[in-house]
Amino acid sequence: MTVHDPEGGADGLRADVYRLLALTLAAPPSADLLALLGNLTGDATPLGRAFDDLASRAGATDPKAAEREFNALFIGVVQGELVPYASYYRTGFLTDRPLSALRADLQALGLERAPDVSEPEDHIAALCDVMAVLIREGADPAVQRHMLDSHLMPWAGRFFQDLEKAEAAGLYRPVGTIGRLFLEVEQEALNRQIEELEGVDA
Repeated sequence: MTVHDPEGGADGLRADVYRLLALTLAAPPSADLLALLGNLTGDATPLGRAFDDLASRAGATDPKAAEREFNALFIGVVQGELVPYASYYRTGFLTDRPLSALRADLQALGLERAPDVSEPEDHIAALCDVMAVLIREGADPAVQRHMLDSHLMPWAGRFFQDLEKAEAAGLYRPVGTIGRLFLEVEQEALNRQIEELEGVDA
């Protein structure tokens, strides 16, 4: 998998990065996911170098070690080193107002949590997955930007920074870097799309 010249153009790359973040943050990576991560190739940009770093670490990590790291970061005995929920980062409490607002937006979009998923919808992996779905389905860029601005930008950058410097992070350190850098350029990309569409409409 190459991250600098994806099939599907810029939107394909955006969806791929969101999906990759979702898969990596939702559960301990399987052997198949580690193999996929190990085959990533980046470019000379800071984001590309983070993908290369992730590929190198994934190639040197077995599934059991990845599971131990995931559990230390996100599960723990009582809780993990990080709590990957929007409500917690934004209010200090789980299942608080940010989750209610997100559920209202998801309902308006016709999206709902899968029956076999127990995690609240404001988990970082779920939000990344929602963004990937919206991009793949060709949702209006204004809708994508609303979801990004309302439910990711207020907190996800801090989460990814915390993941970069987490004590238990090895494999996941470049995941934090990828998430942080990607969000920095994502808002600009959506703004450009909206400006281009407005120019066409005018």
